[in-house]
Amino acid sequence: MKQLCILLFILLLPLAAIAEDSTFVGWKKSLVVDLTTTQTGYSDSWVGGEAGSFNWVSNLNGTAEKFLSPTFNYRSALKVSFGQTVTQDKETKDWGDFEKSTDLIDWENVGKIKKGWAVDPYLAFRLETQFFDGRVDTMKQYFSPLKLTESIGVSKEFYKKDKELIMSRLGVAFRQTYKSVISMVDTSNYTVIDSTITDDGLELVTDAALKLSENIMYTGKLTLFKAFFSSEKDAVGGNDYWKAVDVNFENIFAAKISKVITVIMYTQLLYDKEITKKGRFKEAIAVGFVFNMI
Repeated sequence: MKQLCILLFILLLPLAAIAEDSTFVGWKKSLVVDLTTTQTGYSDSWVGGEAGSFNWVSNLNGTAEKFLSPTFNYRSALKVSFGQTVTQDKETKDWGDFEKSTDLIDWENVGKIKKGWAVDPYLAFRLETQFFDGRVDTMKQYFSPLKLTESIGVSKEFYKKDKELIMSRLGVAFRQTYKSVISMVDTSNYTVIDSTITDDGLELVTDAALKLSENIMYTGKLTLFKAFFSSEKDAVGGNDYWKAVDVNFENIFAAKISKVITVIMYTQLLYDKEITKKGRFKEAIAVGFVFNMI
């Protein structure tokens, strides 16, 4: 419980910083919240084999940036997503239980020394997790898995104008992944095993935020990680899958239709050979309400 309280405090701190204008005078900040939902339903007398469904997804994207000293720039970015889906039975038309469809917490902090050099030295900390692991309904594991990444290296801004930017950084990274694994015989006979995986290596991260037209905004993030050491190297059946480059490539296209209505297309490509030899792809297109809070 103590660790959970500390984690919640850390996650809410950037939002508090964004909200307190009197404390953070001079901060460049943004906070965008969107909500998308769709629903269909059929009466129990309906024939044809259709089944109703209801789903909703909400996303929060916030950033705060400031020069804490004449040469030290600090930038914090928080991305939170959550969504659920519920469907009808084709025969009885009864509604089932809500199932999680989207779950993400991603908080990144980067501090850079800017003295007009060709590259800027940086320190970074990133937290990646989800609200809960719901693979076993009766035993949700909250904030699991939890990945922490600390890195140090050099960064380069190729383009920056207002809220637009193209920036890359290359550095040595240290990752810790905490997760709980449920070994279950039945609902009354199970064990929960906590494990920690650590690995060290080289990380390349590229961020982009570009205004493609008056009403279309693109946001992308490419993360590549090459491990040189892994605590799992002797526990993966003798193979060297942990040495393969991990890839996380996210893209968001947002087309503004009106002041609050936006069409959003999200794609994510993941590759981690320790999980599967194939790449994993996620795609979502939605029309929803977007609120620019700041």
